Amino acid sequence: MKKIIIAIDGYSATGKSTLAKGLARKLGYIYVDSGAMYRAVAYYAMKNHLIKEGRILVDELLKALTKLDIQFVFNPETYSSETYLNGENIERIIRTPEVSDVVSKISSIKEVRRFLVEKQREYGKNKGIVMDGRDIGTNVFPDAELKLFVITDLDVRVKRRLDELHSKGIYATEDEVKKNLLERDYLDIHRKENPLVQAKDAIVLDTTDLDRDQQLEYVLKLIQDLKLLENHSVQ
Repeated sequence: MKKIIIAIDGYSATGKSTLAKGLARKLGYIYVDSGAMYRAVAYYAMKNHLIKEGRILVDELLKALTKLDIQFVFNPETYSSETYLNGENIERIIRTPEVSDVVSKISSIKEVRRFLVEKQREYGKNKGIVMDGRDIGTNVFPDAELKLFVITDLDVRVKRRLDELHSKGIYATEDEVKKNLLERDYLDIHRKENPLVQAKDAIVLDTTDLDRDQQLEYVLKLIQDLKLLENHSVQ
């Protein structure tokens, strides 16, 4: 059976991960949250005191990269994958505002990106994968059969991120979330190493007025219309 790679890029809190998870479940594909990998590295740096007065101790962090074992483990209760770092379930803690505040700085370090991109490409060597992030369609899988670039109104993004945090028992104010999203947008767009840009052959998906079911339905129909999966129903 033919399998493809689906690359989903876009800004924070646009619904990329929710869409990617839904597609992976429907198609029986592997889902990889590339953003969680960068968050795992950020968490490691924070936990091991590799950030001093807002400055990342880059040399020390790079020496530690080979010690990081990042895995995604399926949780049958939540029916989703959770992020583990060296055997520790860090899914909840890497979503906190504290980690969010430093993850873009971590992801701007070219050696960190190269290290994680290599791992991401390993995940996709046999295809049958859905991955979301900032540079999946432009850098990680430039030959992906389907590339999506997801956009959403800022106020909707803020509400979605607040709902996500509150569902995990994490408190944050609307102003804090908006400030973090705008800062991440700026850093993602302006970083030197593989900045966030729309791939030329990516299809833009505006999720502002679409709920998760409508987003999933749209992309599944898109896959069918484009005949990306021969002899395979996506209904």
